[in-house]
Amino acid sequence: MKFVAGLGNPGRRYEGTRHNLGFLIIDQIGRQQQISVTQKLCDSLVGEWSRDGEPVLLIKPQTYMNRSGAAVQCLLDRCGGSAQALLLIHDDLDLTFGRLRIRPGGGAAGHRGVLSIMESLAGGSFYRVRVGIGRPPIGSEPVDYVLEPFTQEEAEQLEPVVSRGADAVLCLLREGGQRAMEQFNRAP
Repeated sequence: MKFVAGLGNPGRRYEGTRHNLGFLIIDQIGRQQQISVTQKLCDSLVGEWSRDGEPVLLIKPQTYMNRSGAAVQCLLDRCGGSAQALLLIHDDLDLTFGRLRIRPGGGAAGHRGVLSIMESLAGGSFYRVRVGIGRPPIGSEPVDYVLEPFTQEEAEQLEPVVSRGADAVLCLLREGGQRAMEQFNRAP
């Protein structure tokens, strides 16, 4: 079984914010695969489908960003999964808006959701699909910036960014990490 977790914060207040890019990509994958990500399990919304005979669980933790690890760990434990079966989708301040970067491991780079998952999984190695949101303007704090809505310019570019993120995840599942990195780590 594969586990695909997109990071975000629950509730209307956070819809349409930069920190919820992971949720947006999970929703896009759900639409493409015609599955609903609404079942409640382990403080998460989940949806399951079978890809070439292998079950895939889409996950939107509902614990808020800095506690995402508890929800993901609960699902891995409940379904007999390991960190190696996890693909994590999250926003990234260090990449320009819309840029994708797939990596088989690495640090948290200050992302509290990633840190929470790394701590819960005892640092286990898992693939990450990092989606760029760019750096905040001078004088803005990163913690505020990630919780702000997309600018009008970003919102106009959001649909292709989310679609490309979903395509990257599906490529990673279908063709493996090396092929997905070759195809999606280049600038669009």
